[in-house]
Amino acid sequence: MSLTILKFGGTSVGSIKKISNVAKLIKKHYTKKNKLIIVSSAMSGVTNDLIKKSKQISKNFDKFEYDVLLSSGEQIACALLSGALLDIGLKSRSWLSWQVPIITYGDNKSSRIVSINKKEILNYINSGGIPIVTGFQGISNKKRLTTLGRGGSDATAISIAKFFNADNCIIYTDVDGVYTTDPKLTKKAKKIDKISYEEILEMASLGAKVMAPSSVQDAMINDIDINIKSTFTNNDGTKIYNNQSKFNKNPITGIAFTKNESKITLLGVVDRPGVAASIFKPLADNQINVDMVIQNISANTGLTDITFTIMRDEVKNCVKILKDNKKISYKKIIHDDNVSKVSIVGAGMITTPGITYRMFQALAKKKINIMVISTSEIKISVLISQKNIKKAIQILHKEFDLD
Repeated sequence: MSLTILKFGGTSVGSIKKISNVAKLIKKHYTKKNKLIIVSSAMSGVTNDLIKKSKQISKNFDKFEYDVLLSSGEQIACALLSGALLDIGLKSRSWLSWQVPIITYGDNKSSRIVSINKKEILNYINSGGIPIVTGFQGISNKKRLTTLGRGGSDATAISIAKFFNADNCIIYTDVDGVYTTDPKLTKKAKKIDKISYEEILEMASLGAKVMAPSSVQDAMINDIDINIKSTFTNNDGTKIYNNQSKFNKNPITGIAFTKNESKITLLGVVDRPGVAASIFKPLADNQINVDMVIQNISANTGLTDITFTIMRDEVKNCVKILKDNKKISYKKIIHDDNVSKVSIVGAGMITTPGITYRMFQALAKKKINIMVISTSEIKISVLISQKNIKKAIQILHKEFDLD
């Protein structure tokens, strides 16, 4: 008898009707003689509403009470789901993170799970019960509730799969799986049947919203196979494995994009050893993540231009930090908020020559200018004008035979 972890996202449990449907889906798994552990997110919209309420109370809401407040959303959803299972004749109960307990380490809002007590949960499963565990949260060694940040319920499910040595981990959401790109931007986007950890990690980091990068990384480190499926259809989902290169003939697996980036340029920087470190260290100290970076080669002038990208909501803070930085000398700071990053991702590009040329040539044919370029072994990212994002995705989708 196998142990399966089922995780349900906020849209899956977004209403009483949906919770009742999830209960029926769980029953189908249970009647196949599977042992189950269920992880639930809060109902869709609840967490955002709680965040809004905290801001109405105070602009500096206490970080410990913030976690207590946000974790209540999962408590509500788990109680309702357990009640729905009891109503259809199954043995079930909810387990809050502190009741398990799920032990976490780190700062509030972004803690990481370090251990899970298995004894009582296993006893309950062996007695025929279905435990419903709150996602997104844990308890610190100081016995304070903590939350796990964006994608926290996925992280809970993956950690439970790890500590309980589960046979399967299924992430139920509102889409059929991972697509080659956003179906809203091209109708020719198609579902990917199988994808590697490395590829889904790149796509998640580059803007694909099926799973948070931290959760993908946890699964990759612990070698946990994941199946992403829709709660609302019977279609096969996307399976996340190791060694995608063994079964994917196309060198490019998908196209990811972001719309919330800004381009910062320092003009006329006095070029000397260590200048880049002097620019980026204060940004790192202030938790500003720098993405794409390009530096013009200085000639005899001794000056250079440095361009980099950051999240758009960090621009104001970033510019202030740069202006306050007495360790660098430059002529001018400019920024452009009308930019987007488009990336092609695929494990096959490591062994396939000509991918870079094909990408650049396809964009050039449609007169789409490339501002910044960054690469890794399995992805190429370019920064372009935001007005060209849809056209670029459609062109690249066709160029790399993803339609």
